Amino acid sequence: MSDGGKSETIFQPLGVGVSPKLLIISHAQEIVQIVQYLGLTPTRVEKMKIKRSAYGQGCGATGEWPPETVQGPGEYFTGTVRIDPLFEAPEPARVRGASVTFEPSARTAWHTHPLGQTLIVTSGLGWAQRWGGPIEEIRPGDVVWFAPGEKHWHGASPTIAMTHIAIQEALNGKPVEWMEKVSDEQYGGDRFLTTNAHE
Repeated sequence: MSDGGKSETIFQPLGVGVSPKLLIISHAQEIVQIVQYLGLTPTRVEKMKIKRSAYGQGCGATGEWPPETVQGPGEYFTGTVRIDPLFEAPEPARVRGASVTFEPSARTAWHTHPLGQTLIVTSGLGWAQRWGGPIEEIRPGDVVWFAPGEKHWHGASPTIAMTHIAIQEALNGKPVEWMEKVSDEQYGGDRFLTTNAHE
């Protein structure tokens, strides 16, 4: 330290048997001097754009990231569904993702995605079905792919909630095409509960 109390930069050439000396940087100009001393070309490094989750920093006020949790609209969902937006890449990228939690028996309506959709199940027990196919169980760790234009639905099982991360891309600004709701008969939860009651 100098008498003025300001940090000084200590330059020490490194050679065989020479221990590195501590570099105490007090000004940006000194960083440039070190880069030049090492024979490197200075380049500007931009900070990464990091969006904090609800468990990190930078959330709370309206307009800050992440957006507030929203309820799944009754027009497109049956039962209680919570949607936590995770990311939406700026153009020209078109990928976006959200964490979606379905309470027991809650599910989406039938729908398609123009460029397909990937689900990553993170907790609980869910059901998913492709048009014309059987209802299939989905569990934590499962990764489910729906092809572009493939009609399907997904949601929780009748007795256990389910959370998944949903990732899809938008085509001409539109990531999903919503269709009719999944009826109770199609969902089959009553049959599931009746069967289990007699086991």
